Amino acid sequence: MTAPRTTGWRRWLVRGALIALLLTVGALALLWFTLPDPARWATRPPGTTALIEQRRAEARAAGRRFQPVLQWVPLERLPRRLVEAVVAAEDATFFQHRGFDWEALQVALRQNLQAGRYARGASTISQQLAKNLALGTEKSLLRKAREALLTVRLERRLDKRRLLALYLNVAEWGDGAFGIEAGARRHFSASATSLSTAQAVLLAAMLPAPRRARLSPAPGWLAARARGLLQRLGDERVIPADELAGAHLELEGYLGAPPAPGAPAEEPPADEPEEGPATETATETETETPTETETETGTGTETGTGTPTPTPTPTETETGTGTPTPTPTPTPTPTGTGR
Repeated sequence: MTAPRTTGWRRWLVRGALIALLLTVGALALLWFTLPDPARWATRPPGTTALIEQRRAEARAAGRRFQPVLQWVPLERLPRRLVEAVVAAEDATFFQHRGFDWEALQVALRQNLQAGRYARGASTISQQLAKNLALGTEKSLLRKAREALLTVRLERRLDKRRLLALYLNVAEWGDGAFGIEAGARRHFSASATSLSTAQAVLLAAMLPAPRRARLSPAPGWLAARARGLLQRLGDERVIPADELAGAHLELEGYLGAPPAPGAPAEEPPADEPEEGPATETATETETETPTETETETGTGTETGTGTPTPTPTPTETETGTGTPTPTPTPTPTPTGTGR
């Protein structure tokens, strides 16, 4: 008498599982076709991003003016040390994975479970790019699902150098400062093409909370990240010893205070919108997307001199796409600061 009942329940479980699977596949397919086509970013820089428009809406709601700066610099014109520092700080296995660092995800999951809170992220550069370009920073499962799907599309349509160029040119480096050129001018009054090793390390270290970053004196979390990143690049022989010594001296000058003996490491703060008026250093967003054949201002131009053409770095090898192919270096240990 019990056998038919058991068989009936099993049949309903199987049917329920199949229906749930079909609904999941259908939902993912719908999300996939509603995502933007990455082909639009293959040859031209974006005129604006989802994150810029999110910050604009936040400023409007708070009654603040918002004048973003988004200025494109081709990857081959950026200092090699900047590229190395950003990859080491944000996604050490960027050139090896296909959008997701599964090992880092497992480590982050274990640490978050042990801490009982969200203590560590594991987002790759590709995932952060998807968020910045098209999705914004909304904290929801739907946004994370769209981020994962768009990451797959980005990795399929664009090569690693293009992904890196886009990331460096749209990442947030301060209130209203988007892209490495705006970040360099905001924090060092210099073009991104002329950044020193210490400056490159500091900008890379700011990325978890760029609107909370300041210099002279720097907050404890930024000082610890910058010192650790520079030392790691030296330990892994990405930076030679003579260059490392000079970079350490310059870095301490920007940090403004020596490390306190035995002080606990600080976690980067949540990069939430700050109260009060926004820093305004640029003109309003232009509607026309600029070409990529020159350094252009997509949403405004900061004060200062034009971008100088640097002397090519002897260690860079140019490819047919005009972007540098990094000389192989030991893979840095991931820092797990992905968001």
